[in-house]
Amino acid sequence: MILVAAVGVALLAALAVFQLALIGGAPLGRFAWGGQHVVLPARLRIGSAASIAVYGVVALLLLRAAGAHSVLSDGVVGVAMWVLTGYFALGVVLNAISRSRPERLVMTPVALALAVVCLVLALG
Repeated sequence: MILVAAVGVALLAALAVFQLALIGGAPLGRFAWGGQHVVLPARLRIGSAASIAVYGVVALLLLRAAGAHSVLSDGVVGVAMWVLTGYFALGVVLNAISRSRPERLVMTPVALALAVVCLVLALG
């Protein structure tokens, strides 16, 4: 299970680096937030910063579900894995229907991989 969690954490780390690039003004906006901006406006940069914080919490939950630490209770983590599975499954749908082709092609598989990671850990 730790390998499954490591895959999820690696994906989240890559997403965090991507979000940092967006915050810094990199012209990668077509891959995020609906793809309507090449360079994100300030309000979406704030959203990217919040996303990084969320990724950190999710990474801790994944690692806990795999047994890498014992900071949270089993009950909380068990419920969280199912909630995250649903969240990332919804992300698959929302990314798949994005008007931005680059977002559809890149972020849909990322969301799918994270949904699968969470499902495996939820079932584990």
